[in-house]
Amino acid sequence: MRPFSYVRAEDAITASQSIGAGSAFLAGGTTLLDLMKLDVMRPETLVDINSLRGSAPAVALTQGGLRLSAFASMAETAADPNIEHDYPIIAQSLALAASPQLRNMATLGGNVLQRTRCNYFRNPSWRACNKREPGSGCAALDGVNRKHAVLGVSPHCIASYAGDFAQALIALDAAVETIGPAGPRVIKFEALHRTPGDTPQTETNLGQGELITAFIVPRAPWTRRSLYLKIRDRESYEFALASAAVALDIEGDAVKQARIALGGIATRPWRAHAAEQALAGKPLNEDIANHASQLALAHASARQGNAFKVELARRTLRRALLQAASMKV
Repeated sequence: MRPFSYVRAEDAITASQSIGAGSAFLAGGTTLLDLMKLDVMRPETLVDINSLRGSAPAVALTQGGLRLSAFASMAETAADPNIEHDYPIIAQSLALAASPQLRNMATLGGNVLQRTRCNYFRNPSWRACNKREPGSGCAALDGVNRKHAVLGVSPHCIASYAGDFAQALIALDAAVETIGPAGPRVIKFEALHRTPGDTPQTETNLGQGELITAFIVPRAPWTRRSLYLKIRDRESYEFALASAAVALDIEGDAVKQARIALGGIATRPWRAHAAEQALAGKPLNEDIANHASQLALAHASARQGNAFKVELARRTLRRALLQAASMKV
């Protein structure tokens, strides 16, 4: 690990103003410190924002829905009884991530900004990584790419987004509150992350010094009939090979509205709009679920090592849809 300076911020405005080009925010540190030890991230200054953890309630019910503090831990959020009952997709996505020790440390804001688990990104001895060294190439294209993305890829990067919680947020039409040098703003969660294109080193649309302070989840008819299904190599402390976040509003026998996000298979949190539209007004049976899952993966672009993910993701989504439809709410 390289030498760095340490600054402790006492409020969000000071924190955002303390960030320079060579700085990074430190909250739980469960991703950042690992990458610093690997010499992948090399911040000159760490701005500690842990003093902000008590600046707002971890979970607050509002007239419009739900407000989650970005400084809350994954564990305390997942255990909140209101989340478990009214927003099960959030509780499940958090509980199925990482280990209990990490969930106790990691914050919600840090979790949605976690970096990819691509081995070529995390090992500096591999020079060809456009995300780490722009213009150097992408070793994963023709290398070991079993866990890499099939949606949102580009000739410059196929690294998959590793998080779970983000899939729940994007499925529930969440928004993000931030504070930065230009002041506060609110953006759609779907607009937070970027696909790699020809600039994979730029992963989000956050500005210099912009800090996530909260997530706003609107109250909606589909929040209670929601679930997160995660398929992985093992059932403990493993990242998704494919996952599906599904929220349904069902009236009678027909789907009134559907919200779907896919994980483990895309370069960013992935909303499956075409699949949602295919379900609207239809009874959710196996044939309809299968049709929606085909549409969700229609534009997949696989490599030799990860071609299995296309069918795996289809089956994961189909299973999640049918399970959500059978929920008693």
